[in-house]
Amino acid sequence: MLSNLKKDLYYLKNSEKSKIYSKYFKTGKGEYGEGDIFIGVTVPNQRIIAKKYKDFSLSDVSKLLKSKIHEHRLTALFILVYKFKKSDEKTKKKIYNLYLKHTKYVNNWDLVDSSAHYIVGAYLFDKDRTVLYGLAKSKNLWEKRISIISTYYFISKNDFKDTLKISEFLLHDTHDLIHKAVGWMLREIGKRNMETEEKFLLKHYKTMPRTMLRYAIEKFPEKKRKYYMAKHEIYLLY
Repeated sequence: MLSNLKKDLYYLKNSEKSKIYSKYFKTGKGEYGEGDIFIGVTVPNQRIIAKKYKDFSLSDVSKLLKSKIHEHRLTALFILVYKFKKSDEKTKKKIYNLYLKHTKYVNNWDLVDSSAHYIVGAYLFDKDRTVLYGLAKSKNLWEKRISIISTYYFISKNDFKDTLKISEFLLHDTHDLIHKAVGWMLREIGKRNMETEEKFLLKHYKTMPRTMLRYAIEKFPEKKRKYYMAKHEIYLLY
C-alpha cells in the first residue's frame, strides 16, 4: 500500500540531512527548486524502498509522483525505472506515457538524471524521437533537461546524432543547469568517440557557455583542455 511506503520513508527521515538537501537542491525563494520539501532520506535507502515496492500499480506510482515531498517523487521514479526494465513493450509504453504526462513533477536535476534516459531514452531508441525536440523547445527548465539527458541512452549505444542536434539547439540557453547537462552529454560522446565531440567543439567552442565547454572537455588531456579554455576566453575578449 502507498501508505506503507510513505511510512517506510518517514521512518528513515533525518532533519539534518533535510536541511542539507534543501540547501543543495536550491529550494529557497527564487531558486530553481523553490518550495520543494525534503525529509532527509538518502538515495541508497530510497532505492531499497523502491525495490521493495517495485510491484506497485502505475496508478499508485502516479499518486506518489505527485507528492510535494521530494523523496516521494524520486522513489516513484526509481520504481518506474525498475518496472520499465522488467516490462513488456505494452507496459513500457504505458510507463513512457505516464512519465511524459507527469513532467511537471520531475522537477529537479536529480529527478531528471535518475530517470529520463532509462525511460524516455530507452523507449524512443528504435522509434521516432520528435518528442525530444518538442521538450527541448519547452519553456520549462526540466523538460529541456529531460530532452538532452534522455539521449544518454542513445550515446550508450553509440548513436550520437540526436544528442548533437539537441545540444546545438540548447547551445545558447541561459540556464546553468542546461549548460551542465549539455556539456556532460558531449563529454559522454567524447568518451566513446573523441573525433565526433571535437568536430562539434571546433564549430561551437568559441560561443558556447563557459560551463558547458568546461564540462565537455573535463576528460581531455590537460594541454588540450587549456587550449580550448584559452581560445574561448580570447574570443570573448574581442
